[in-house]
Amino acid sequence: MIIGCGIDLVKIERIEKIIKKWGDNFIFRIFTSLEKEYCEKKKGNKYQSYTGKFAAKEALLKALGLGLREANWKEIEIKNNELGQPVIDTSGKLRNIASTKGVSKYFISISHTKEYAIAEVILESSAQKTEVRSRGTMHRAPTKL
Repeated sequence: MIIGCGIDLVKIERIEKIIKKWGDNFIFRIFTSLEKEYCEKKKGNKYQSYTGKFAAKEALLKALGLGLREANWKEIEIKNNELGQPVIDTSGKLRNIASTKGVSKYFISISHTKEYAIAEVILESSAQKTEVRSRGTMHRAPTKL
């Protein structure tokens, strides 16, 4: 069952300017060493990779219903599997929050153009769908509006 969805669109130039101004101070505050290594190895525009991972982290926070200040950015790690598909790994307080909310699986998609990066995160729970009963009557959502 889907329990959350978040999407974020970020201008690549914005993250590029921040990195050029603050350098490793910004990178080490937001990204894990694995994420930094991945982005720095990218041929072409490394800022597209940084921005995509940044957008993915924001999309996850939105899907969880958290504010940007409520999380440690490094507790979210955007990895890539052997095929290059992005994968979310959480740790610490954020992993506990996700577990409490019933998250069993993350779905993530990241894309970019020359100017923008976008990411979408969908949260799934393995919990069975429950029906709500009120005064002995079962209620279901209407199938047609």
